[in-house]
Amino acid sequence: MHPQIISPDKSIALFVKEILIYECHENYCINLPFYADGYPGLLFQRSGSDFIIRPHNKKMSPIFLYGQTIKPISIDTTGPLQIIVFQFYPFVLRSFWNISPESINDDCYDLDNNENTIFQQLARKLTTACSPENSIHLLTQVLASFFDSKKKNLDFSIRQAILSIIENRGQVTIRQIAEREALNIRTLERRFLKETGISAKQFAKIVQFQNALKQLNNKDFQKLTDIVYENGFADQSHFIRVFKAFTGKTPTFFNKI
Repeated sequence: MHPQIISPDKSIALFVKEILIYECHENYCINLPFYADGYPGLLFQRSGSDFIIRPHNKKMSPIFLYGQTIKPISIDTTGPLQIIVFQFYPFVLRSFWNISPESINDDCYDLDNNENTIFQQLARKLTTACSPENSIHLLTQVLASFFDSKKKNLDFSIRQAILSIIENRGQVTIRQIAEREALNIRTLERRFLKETGISAKQFAKIVQFQNALKQLNNKDFQKLTDIVYENGFADQSHFIRVFKAFTGKTPTFFNKI
């Protein structure tokens, strides 16, 4: 199942990379795999049965935050299904929710609870907003107001470091980033980990992997080494090690699925 990808409204575009919509109108079992992409997010789901995260076997509420996905996971449920994901830039969780991002790597944080009354009320409204467009409108309104009240907490140097890594497709050294931001390397690494839950080097590796994965999925190559060198991997064995670490599969096996 491929998502519909929507650009966020300009009121939240500084903090939200993309909005993803997954929909299924049939009553059958669904398994959605997810791999490391460098972005935490907010997920709202409306499904016909329990919404289970594997391999954790964790039943999720209708609305929750998720942290960095490092190990491959999947969502198991039964349709009909509607999932709306607001994919955040990775500096958002600590600055806006005061969550230690590292504490929810490969994990989730329930927003439908008494500690998050704004989002608890939002979850109730979303249950009656049947169309994705209405749900996205409600989510955007709440997030725009919420972000506006919290943006003073942002670490702008780390935000810029993140954007530089993305723009360079992960093919930039941490030393180069530190020099651009006029930061000591250790200071950059400490602050990056604090804000995102992963190291700058690991984030760059995930961005690099994601660009390679996109090229593989799009069949935009003649031979595997095209992907290897266009995405800055040292050699084919290096690429295979990284790919298998994030997907659990070799690129050749993944390409046959």
